[in-house]
Amino acid sequence: MPRFLGPLTHAVTYTRWLHLLIGAAVPLMGAFITPGLRSPSLVDWLQIALQPIPLVVAASLLLPSLRRAEGLQARLMLFPGQHARVPGDQDDSGISVAPSASWRDRGRTALWAVLRLEAGCAAGYVTVQFLGTALALVGAASSKPTEDPGLLLPLPGPNPANALLVPVPVLVLLGVMVVAGRLMTSAAQRLLGPSPVERLAALEERTEQLLERNRIARELHDSIGHALTVAVVQAGAARAAADPGFTYRALGAIEETGRAALEDLERVLRVLREDGQPASRRPTLADAGQLLDSARASGAKVDTEVTGPLERLPGPVSREAYRMLQEALTNVLRHAGPVPVRVRLAVDGTALEVDVRNALPTGGEVTGRGGSGLRGIRERATLLGGRATTGPRDGEWQVHVELPLG
Repeated sequence: MPRFLGPLTHAVTYTRWLHLLIGAAVPLMGAFITPGLRSPSLVDWLQIALQPIPLVVAASLLLPSLRRAEGLQARLMLFPGQHARVPGDQDDSGISVAPSASWRDRGRTALWAVLRLEAGCAAGYVTVQFLGTALALVGAASSKPTEDPGLLLPLPGPNPANALLVPVPVLVLLGVMVVAGRLMTSAAQRLLGPSPVERLAALEERTEQLLERNRIARELHDSIGHALTVAVVQAGAARAAADPGFTYRALGAIEETGRAALEDLERVLRVLREDGQPASRRPTLADAGQLLDSARASGAKVDTEVTGPLERLPGPVSREAYRMLQEALTNVLRHAGPVPVRVRLAVDGTALEVDVRNALPTGGEVTGRGGSGLRGIRERATLLGGRATTGPRDGEWQVHVELPLG
């Protein structure tokens, strides 16, 4: 099949045609009730097409919901979807289905309504003319028409060969409707598309989704990474020690850490599924004791200093600080092994300080840049209005975080 005939096989071509013809419904109703209008001329048809303009403009300006109705109809009939044999998605049409939120939206809706009205009248007139011409050619193939069919195009005399010309006006009509449908689709995207306010709201929603995904990814990295690190360190130490008692304690630490990681994973999956079930509580610095015990069970000698009421910290600060401490301890176990670690948690009236120090690993070059875990610590601190520094200092590796409380 030639490429230019492809649109004729698409259902959306004919739904667009129907959408154009529906736009002429109001003028046609006016024509039916106009007294003495039996054989309308071209001037009469122009008058019929112009009379409803004040009505549709007033409706567009006074009824905000008219924009929703026009948007839904445009999505259904002007754009590819389940009804069309072409790829596409109505949700990606760029057509808003929200009521008019401003006078600017109402004005754009009024302009669309007038355009649809006049385009519908033109489409209806062209359809009648070309289909009438095709039917007249059928009649002219056998005999001369007895009455004036009211067509603008002149007809040839009676000739059986006229039957060969019947497809010509039909194909021309289809081509005109294909072009008109595409033009109306483009106009709909401009006039019924989202307003700047709607675009901003959609952008903010998308940004919130991306931030939530990044937060979930960081939490999974911190929780699962910590659990796997503890499991690897404990398993390696138990195999090296060859002590049944130590092996029993190592398996207990692995079990406890794995259970906490599974709870975190289940909570995140519930959030992603949005199944209506309450998500389990996210850990805070008040739960840091379990985290420190897990590090001690892995062989690290953790010395802890806590000053100030951790339980009175704001929820977001306490939860994010827990994850930062978890990532810092995970990095110690992963890169330095069971070495002495000093943890200081200090709370005053204005800020929270988290300081984790450990001996530098022997061998290997220390750059101070770190991987995604340290980058996540810095990102968390920045989002809370604080700051985090990581790197070697005075012969030790330090993770220092300052978070404001107000």
